[in-house]
Amino acid sequence: MQATFLPTARQTNWLLIVGFLAVGEALYLRYLAIEYAPVSLACQGGLQTWLCTTFRTVIVLYNHGVFGWVALAAALLNLVRPSILLMSIAIAASGFGLVLHNTDLSGLAVALLILSLARPAPAKD
Repeated sequence: MQATFLPTARQTNWLLIVGFLAVGEALYLRYLAIEYAPVSLACQGGLQTWLCTTFRTVIVLYNHGVFGWVALAAALLNLVRPSILLMSIAIAASGFGLVLHNTDLSGLAVALLILSLARPAPAKD
């Protein structure tokens, strides 16, 4: 019987850090920039700060569903060939997508990430 893809303790810690940082940054952007009226109006009025630049970038990415598509693509690739890099990308993009309302594709990506843990581990070279 072939072993399934299971991250080591160090890799799991890395994935936890990536997930918490992605969700934390998405929550920060959503509640302290996008939905906070004074900051949102200042940024829409043309204020040139790093927060407003990030605000505008996130709005453009959200409008095109980039977070969900990136999460889904990385999760599908991770399902085919499991790796920590692909899982990190999928977790980060899914975290942003779920917090910033790209939930359809991000939720599917999370389901595929869970399913990828049942896949056989890649063969050692």
